[in-house]
Amino acid sequence: MGTHAQGKKSRRRGRRRLVDYPRAGRSGPRRWLPSWRQLLGSAALFVTAVAVLFICVYVSVDIPDENAAARREANVYYWSDGTQMVSTGEVNRQNVELDQIAPSAVDAVIAAENETFYEDSGVSPKGLARAMVNMVRGKETQGGSTITQQYVKNTYLSQDQTVTRKVKEFVIALKVDRVKSKEEILKGYLNTSWFGRGANGIEAAAHAYYGIPAKKLSPSQGAMLAAMLKGAELYDPAVSAANHERARQRWAWILDRQVDVGLMSAKERAKYRTFPEPRRQSRSTSLGGQTGYLVDIANRYAKQHTGLTDEELARGGYEIHTTFDKDKVRRLERAVRRVLDRDLDPKGRAADRHVQVGAASVRPSDGALVALYGGTDATEHFTNNADTSGVPVGSAFKPFVLAAALQHGVSGHDAPVAEARFDGRVPDVRQSVLADSHYAADGTLRPADGLSDPDRPTLREALVSGGNATYVRLGKDVGRDTVRRTAVAAGLLRQSMARLEPTFSIGTSTPSAIRMATAYGTFANDGVQRDPYSVTKVVKDGEALPGLTRPSSRRALDPQVAQEVTDALRAGGKKLGVDAAVGRTGDQDRLRSAWFTGFTKDLSTAVTMFRVRPGQPQLMPMSGVGGKTSQRGNVLPPRIWQEYQG
Repeated sequence: MGTHAQGKKSRRRGRRRLVDYPRAGRSGPRRWLPSWRQLLGSAALFVTAVAVLFICVYVSVDIPDENAAARREANVYYWSDGTQMVSTGEVNRQNVELDQIAPSAVDAVIAAENETFYEDSGVSPKGLARAMVNMVRGKETQGGSTITQQYVKNTYLSQDQTVTRKVKEFVIALKVDRVKSKEEILKGYLNTSWFGRGANGIEAAAHAYYGIPAKKLSPSQGAMLAAMLKGAELYDPAVSAANHERARQRWAWILDRQVDVGLMSAKERAKYRTFPEPRRQSRSTSLGGQTGYLVDIANRYAKQHTGLTDEELARGGYEIHTTFDKDKVRRLERAVRRVLDRDLDPKGRAADRHVQVGAASVRPSDGALVALYGGTDATEHFTNNADTSGVPVGSAFKPFVLAAALQHGVSGHDAPVAEARFDGRVPDVRQSVLADSHYAADGTLRPADGLSDPDRPTLREALVSGGNATYVRLGKDVGRDTVRRTAVAAGLLRQSMARLEPTFSIGTSTPSAIRMATAYGTFANDGVQRDPYSVTKVVKDGEALPGLTRPSSRRALDPQVAQEVTDALRAGGKKLGVDAAVGRTGDQDRLRSAWFTGFTKDLSTAVTMFRVRPGQPQLMPMSGVGGKTSQRGNVLPPRIWQEYQG
């Protein structure tokens, strides 16, 4: 038995342990110190495990589809002078090609963020290691990413600061660097990076900070924007004095860094010693005020002429260049507000409540819509008063009746009035004969005898100072259908025309302010009519969409007819003390609206005023609006027009 026990013990001693730790044959602390073989083996095992793990992760992680935020862009609208009006959409971004970004701005970003961008494999092992260490310490995992890694984070992943996301970023960056060119990666990075002030991408940032496109950034401005990539909340100079100093220091460092890495010469660097102060306020993307009305008009015009759908516009990425003149839009809004604030007292006079104004300015030579006033605020008053229907135009319609009579003659009266029609070949005085004729006591239309008779005004006199009965009769004699055709030819829409009843000739039709300004512009343009337009081009991905051309012109009236009407309307302007041809509603109008339309050779502007209670489509009476001197508010539209014209 003793022999058997000793044999088992001997066999146990003869077995070797798989891992000699603690080390056999050693005593004291030496038993716990690993040998060099053990250290080397452990290191090899760790490296092998990491390599196997990395291979598994590399194989299992594919380049995902772009995230929704990376695909989303803003639509950007531009004033007629090319400056940005507003951007719309959930994300303020407008993707651009690299050749649409100033090269110096690109160099500034590379110098500041990743000087080895063109040489590296798209990743920073040090950055990944730093993320691991920070995770262990309980800190954020960010730091040390390359441009490619940041592009991957912006385009394919979330912004979560986790090790899992960081590892995915590392692996995807390796793969992206293999399948995409450096130029594609750089373009994507510059279009998706956050610059503060609501700007995603360098194009939006250039507008937000300097009011210019990215291709016009100076080297100094480009360096300032590159500084924002460090964190706009800490570097936007407009936020605080501390921010301003941090931004100035980093701006200078980035310029110096470009010299150090060979992206800028020392001579060039010496030119930039003054910090390029950005705008104090970030660019608003609000659709408040008049902006929403302008965007609505531009969208409708663009959809009508290019075939764009609401869904396509909602996806964003379009540059919409408009005809709107920034200064004129602001002047028109200021004019309306000044007159209403000065002449209305809604707290003291019930008649001054619920007053609405709409106005529009059109350039007669080509039909460009240069300004409009749609209401107090597009985010509060949703109907665009400049483009609304349902407001009778009153006596401002009379010029179309006179134009129809001059163009087509008047039936049922003695010569020379009955034949007073210009045939378009040679000048003829018969136009003036007709315009200066009046209805005699026997009901016939006869040339005036040179003496003014308030009871029997001439067609010219009745145009601007009452004389509704005269124009009711004239419309009947010319033919109300002929009057309608003349008004539509001048630029009013057929669907806005009222029924051909006796009062048709004194303005029961309901054109918009835009169309009234357009039609009066036909008189200013010697009888040549052009439809209004509000968009000059729509650009997507650097390419202009087809279908947008300036409206073609057509002759609506003989030149002498247009001139005769213009001369008659100028007489009305002189009575108001303005050097323009004007048409308006007067004291004889009993309709629930007040209008004034005036034009010069360069600009035709229509102003309408009416009252409507929110939620109720019926127009309210205008009696008493503006006080005793106004009667039916008809003195206020001329005041707005005069204030606007300056």
